[in-house]
Amino acid sequence: LVRASYREPVDTFATNVQGSVHVLDALRGLEGVQVAVMITTDKVYRNREWERPYTEDDTLGGADPYSASKAACEIVIDAYRDSFLRAQGVRLASARAGNVIGGGDWSEDRLIPDAVRAWQQGQVLEIRRPESVRPWQHVLDPLAGYLLLAEAMWHRTAAEEAYNFGPLQDDAASVRAVIEQAREVVGDAKVHYHQQLQGPHEAGLLLLESAKARSRLGYRSRLGLTEGVRRTLRWYRAQTDGADARMLCEQDIQEYAALP
Repeated sequence: LVRASYREPVDTFATNVQGSVHVLDALRGLEGVQVAVMITTDKVYRNREWERPYTEDDTLGGADPYSASKAACEIVIDAYRDSFLRAQGVRLASARAGNVIGGGDWSEDRLIPDAVRAWQQGQVLEIRRPESVRPWQHVLDPLAGYLLLAEAMWHRTAAEEAYNFGPLQDDAASVRAVIEQAREVVGDAKVHYHQQLQGPHEAGLLLLESAKARSRLGYRSRLGLTEGVRRTLRWYRAQTDGADARMLCEQDIQEYAALP
């Protein structure tokens, strides 16, 4: 995570870069493998706070250890593809998703998990940068995209390249807008909006263009932001009331698969 990467930069690079190296090296010389999809992040792009969404051809980079380490992963992926895996017959691509939400995420410094933790304890949710804009999406949308990509490479109808899997542009929204939608679902939920500019750098604007995935893979976002927030909060409420987490995840997947 971005803020954690400032506290633990060595661990961040060791996990993200060397972790990717070990996974890719495990594929080297391994018989039977034909397709691999490596997931990085939308933070791989050198963020210039542009109002246009980033495409797969934009410059990679990062001002923080997290983003830099993820951009380095993309270089590692390219190197293993060109040096080893293509000759071995393995088709390798990378996938870059937006800011995902969904039940079961308990990571620190993530918007919905922080909100759920605070509201479940009757506390006020403290928001540092309410006007930051991100490409929010329910996790099942990019996951479906990753499977489309793997299938297309299996049938050799998709190139071994990087692909963005983001939401519709209208679903890029500020932190404040997401929290206000969440409050409509939860009801009695308190929040305190700051405008904290101190501390480690965090990007204020990030948009993602998924035209390549749409045109080449038939990818589309099936859950808009409002529905994604509703389903996410429903998951946490049910889990708090005693429902089994695995059952809730399987229910989410079944409902997603039934969408038109």
